[in-house]
Amino acid sequence: MAAADEEVGKSYPEMIMEAIEALNEKNGSNKSAISKYIESTYGELSPSHASLLAEHLARMRESGELLFTKNNYLRPGPDAPPKRGRGRPPKPKPDLPLGAVPSSPRPRGRPPKPKDPLAAAVAKAAVGLPRPRGRPPKVSRPDASVTTAPAAATAAAADGGVVVKRGRGRPPKVKPAPESTPALVTDAV
Repeated sequence: MAAADEEVGKSYPEMIMEAIEALNEKNGSNKSAISKYIESTYGELSPSHASLLAEHLARMRESGELLFTKNNYLRPGPDAPPKRGRGRPPKPKPDLPLGAVPSSPRPRGRPPKPKDPLAAAVAKAAVGLPRPRGRPPKVSRPDASVTTAPAAATAAAADGGVVVKRGRGRPPKVKPAPESTPALVTDAV
């Protein structure tokens, strides 16, 4: 960008303003007319002339140096209002009497809720006890015998003994006890 400006001797904003004044069109000049004027007046320009011109035109339009109406650029008149930014304009501030100190601006955001002394005490007590993340660990229980039958549990409860809860899921199938076979006695002769 600076190399093209040095080659020509003038900056792009100066060349753009000169082109708009020289073309002197009533409704302003479009980008192609400004580009043709600069090319014919200043001869050889850099290959990036079109992009540099577009960039400078956009920058000058944003800063308020040029007005952009109906695809044409023109200089703002002396009585033209200053370019206003986006959004709602600020409210006018009231005049303060002499010697009055302006109040501090209201802080941003939602005002804090009133403090509850009981809630503050509870929060203070719970400071040392942060809850760990995730599911709490399983509490280990005394190992229960899987082979304990429900009848044995009810009998133990009737005797005043400790009742062992069944485990999770379906209880295992009770297998019949194998009948003992009588031992064969062989006579050895």
